[in-house]
Amino acid sequence: MKKTTVLFLLLFVTGFVSAQKSKHILLVSIDGFRPEFYRSEKWMAPTLKNLMAAGVYADKNYSVFPSVTYPSHTTIVTGANPGKHGVYYNAPFEAAPGRWYWEKSFIKVPTLWDAVRQAGLTSGSVMWPVTVGAPIDYNIPVKRPDGDEKSDQLSVTKPFITPQSMIPEMMAALGGLSQKDFKYERVDITIGRAASHIIKTYKPNLMAVHFINLDHTQHDLGMHGAGVQQSLTVIDSMLAVSITSLKDAGIYNSTDIIITGDHGFADVSKSFSPNVLLAEAGLLSGDKNWKAKFQPAGGSAFLYLKDKGDVTTLNKVKSVLNRLPGEQKQLFRIIDRKELDRMGANPEVSMALAMQNGGFCKRRFQRQSLQ
Repeated sequence: MKKTTVLFLLLFVTGFVSAQKSKHILLVSIDGFRPEFYRSEKWMAPTLKNLMAAGVYADKNYSVFPSVTYPSHTTIVTGANPGKHGVYYNAPFEAAPGRWYWEKSFIKVPTLWDAVRQAGLTSGSVMWPVTVGAPIDYNIPVKRPDGDEKSDQLSVTKPFITPQSMIPEMMAALGGLSQKDFKYERVDITIGRAASHIIKTYKPNLMAVHFINLDHTQHDLGMHGAGVQQSLTVIDSMLAVSITSLKDAGIYNSTDIIITGDHGFADVSKSFSPNVLLAEAGLLSGDKNWKAKFQPAGGSAFLYLKDKGDVTTLNKVKSVLNRLPGEQKQLFRIIDRKELDRMGANPEVSMALAMQNGGFCKRRFQRQSLQ
C-alpha cells in the first residue's frame, strides 16, 4: 500500500465531498500490488503504465501492521490505523473457521461510505473488504461461505448485494452469472464487469473496486510465479474496461482515478509456529485452555494473554523466545507494546513478532517438532 497515495486519497475525498471540485472518483485496489508491476519493463501492464505516465505516483510504499488485506483496506477508507478502526487481522481472534471481518459494523470509526452519504452523494463498491451492511448505494460486498471457501460463492453473496433490484439488472447486463464466474481464475473478470455495469448504470460519485486474484496467485506461486503475469494482465484489462465505462457514461472527464494496493509480497523458505513453543512451555493446550496464545497474520504474530495483566506469563513467553537457537531467532523480531502503540496496532495484545529473513508464521499449537 502506498501511504502517500492513501493520504492523498483521504484528503482529496474530504475536499471532494465538501467542495464538489470533482464529481466522481474511481478508487481501485489491487490486492498484493507492488510498484514494480507498473514501474518495471519486466511486467506488462499497459493501462497501469499509461495512468502512471499521465498522473502522479508514490516513490515510497508503506502498509499498516499487520500488512494483510482487511486491516489495510479499512485504513484506506478510514484514514485510521488498525488500533483505532478495529479491524486487526483478516479474521477476528478465536473466530470460527471462515468467519472473517465481513461486516461494516466491525469498523469503529467513520468511513468514506459514511462521508459520501452524509454529503448527499452516492457510492458503489465491488468486493471491497468489510462492507457487508455498509451504507453503500450499489454494493457487491465480500462474503465467503463460512468455513468453506469452495462452497457456492454466488449464493452466499447474493443476499448481501444492495439494492437487491440490482441483481436481475446485472444478470441481464452480464449475460448471467454462475458459480464458475467467482472462481479465482475468473473472479477479476466478474469484478471488472460488475464494476463497469454499476458505473454505466448508476454513475456513483465514489466507485470502489477490489481486484483479488493477483494476491491469490502470488500466495500459490510466489512473487514471480508463472501465473502472476496472467493475473496482472486480466486486472489491467479490466481496469481498461472500467475506464471505457467512465467514457461511455459521460463522466470520464469529471472522474479522478486512484490506483492503490494493500500489501506487497515476500517469498518465504521457512515457517515458524510460535504456538508450538507455548504448548511445550505449558502455556497452551487446545483452543480453550491457554494462558498465552499467538494470533498469526501473514508475516507476523500477535500475543494474547488470557489475563492481560499477567506479567509472569508474558516474561515466560519472552524467555522461551530468547532461549531459541540463533538460527531460529533470526526468523523474527520482537515488537513490544510501546512500539505497537507507535505503529497504531491492535491494542489488545501484549507483544508481536515480525517475521524476517524468509520466515512465515503459522498458527498450529499441538505438540510437534518446530518447523
